Amino acid sequence: MKRGITAVAALLAGTVLIGGGARVDLAHAQAFPDRALKMVVPQPPGGGFDLVGRVTADKLGQVLGQTVIVENRSGTGTLVGTDSVAKAAPDGYTMVVGGLPNIVLNVGLYPKLPYDPIKDFAVVGMAVSYGYALATRKDLPQPDFKSIVAFAKENPEKVTYASGGRGTGQHIAMAVAAHLAGTKMTHVPYRGAQAAYQDILGGRVDLFFDNVSTALPLIDDGRVNVLAVSTPKRHPRLPNVPTLIEAGLGDFEMETWFGVFVPAATPAPALEKLRAGMAQVVQRQDFAAVFEKTGGIPMKLSAAEAEVLVKREMTRWTKLLKDASVSAE
Repeated sequence: MKRGITAVAALLAGTVLIGGGARVDLAHAQAFPDRALKMVVPQPPGGGFDLVGRVTADKLGQVLGQTVIVENRSGTGTLVGTDSVAKAAPDGYTMVVGGLPNIVLNVGLYPKLPYDPIKDFAVVGMAVSYGYALATRKDLPQPDFKSIVAFAKENPEKVTYASGGRGTGQHIAMAVAAHLAGTKMTHVPYRGAQAAYQDILGGRVDLFFDNVSTALPLIDDGRVNVLAVSTPKRHPRLPNVPTLIEAGLGDFEMETWFGVFVPAATPAPALEKLRAGMAQVVQRQDFAAVFEKTGGIPMKLSAAEAEVLVKREMTRWTKLLKDASVSAE
């Protein structure tokens, strides 16, 4: 009986207990946000995660009327920063930039994750997606994807492809594409895209399936050739380049999407305010323009649509990674 009275008293006081013993003040949740918020970027400054985090933090802060502080928290790929938010106080004040890598691909890359992307996070909203462009050294004899596949089949492991490291999107895109094409190519991992491009430009590596945002300047300058893009439709910045689907690779497509996530136990009033704010952000032209300049495609999905996307992508990529024997180790 005393326990029941205590629970009622807690509710009357505006406090409720949630998973893990965390306490959330309901009145405070309704007044949310009344102080600065934090956006965790699970990678170092620079790159896709950081750009999305900083642009979104700026615009979301304007909409909510509070400062959104960006905190770069890297380590073990994207694991450390992402896990820190999964275990943060679920009060709506701590968010994480979630993308295909840390929300979906990590499930298939690591045998045991410290967080569960579905159970530990709630989607606030999606921001932008980027496709991949299959860049090649300028003197590569094969002029298209079909001919490089044919050559690779006749010459197993002779074709080389670069990446920014094992388990990166660049590694996964090419490894899965090569597997689906029935070829064996040699993976040459580097520490980041810049190092990889040095050998692509020097003619020492054949292929580099890179994010469109970093590949575009080299493509526009004619310093590399491009054979295909991974988007489901032709990329608006590369309208003359065929998709992998058009090039004959079944229904394979890959887009690195980015959005904002919070701990799953975040109170509904706070979550709904964040979602409403994010919905306003993605409609702003000054938000979309930043990403469109670098080849990004703004995403305007509802929270429900975003949740469906995450679950669908997780099922698809877990199987693709397993079938292609791709891991981060």
